[in-house]
Amino acid sequence: MLKARAALQARLRAFFMARGVMEVETPILSRHAGTDPAIELLQTRYTGPGAPAGLPLYLHSSPEFPMKRLLAAGSGPIYQICRAFRDGELGRRHNPEFTLLEWYRPGFDHHALMDEVAALVRVALERELPREQLSYGNLFRHYLGIDPHAAGEAELRSLAIEQGIPGADELVLEGADPWLDLLLTQCIEPRLGRGCLTFVYDYPVSQASLARIRPGPPPIGERFELYLEGIEIANGFHELGSAAEQRARFEQDNRVRTSGGVSPLPLDENLLAALAAGLPDCAGVALGIDRLLMVTEGVSSIEAVMAFPLDRA
Repeated sequence: MLKARAALQARLRAFFMARGVMEVETPILSRHAGTDPAIELLQTRYTGPGAPAGLPLYLHSSPEFPMKRLLAAGSGPIYQICRAFRDGELGRRHNPEFTLLEWYRPGFDHHALMDEVAALVRVALERELPREQLSYGNLFRHYLGIDPHAAGEAELRSLAIEQGIPGADELVLEGADPWLDLLLTQCIEPRLGRGCLTFVYDYPVSQASLARIRPGPPPIGERFELYLEGIEIANGFHELGSAAEQRARFEQDNRVRTSGGVSPLPLDENLLAALAAGLPDCAGVALGIDRLLMVTEGVSSIEAVMAFPLDRA
């Protein structure tokens, strides 16, 4: 498995070198943090000279923010293979420390980047897999017969119960998005990417995360995900370039965190300053190397592709 991982990463680096995409390194530790309420960060403290005593530092869950600062400074197309960290995530497809491939393409939108992701994954797998694309709306219409952009909480809850999702009748979830996520992961996701590359794109605005919004009706978040053999492999965006809108989203994330009894996190003012200075129109994507390796090697557990998962770290 060590040899398979090394060979996979060599193929990825050769792919980017042939396309003129530069490899970069950015910090794993930061004074600032991503505010996404769905992601819990691991934290440590710096106690030495040159900073306030006990300065909190966060292990990044993605190198996105500093890579965007490089883009705003004129780096051109860039990629990175790095370790990333998330608290509270351990299971068949999750380990609190994992390996990400992240890259950014000035001049691309999310459709152009999907083309490049497909090309890269075929190189990584050394197979010419067919490809399918479904918008988020058409995905739910096809598999569950509903319009996810119009369905309300009560309709989605009834559908989850009708689909036989265990415990759905006892769940208390606020808003449509948690029910959509439940239906996606339990009823649709296991059927995606079977013998092909399945791209799902154009998400509800409420799930846009760091993506641009395209006016409607309905308005759409220009985001995509890639599935292989029932596993989410990659998550990409036509990147938001507005500092004001990004600040508003960070602040809304912190309001959600606070309302859920979780501490708010410090905004990355360096990123916001870079966006204000000017981020080139670009698209970016994060791809899980461990999950991709699971597919290439035909194994069902992330532990099988890691030399040192949590219980052996």
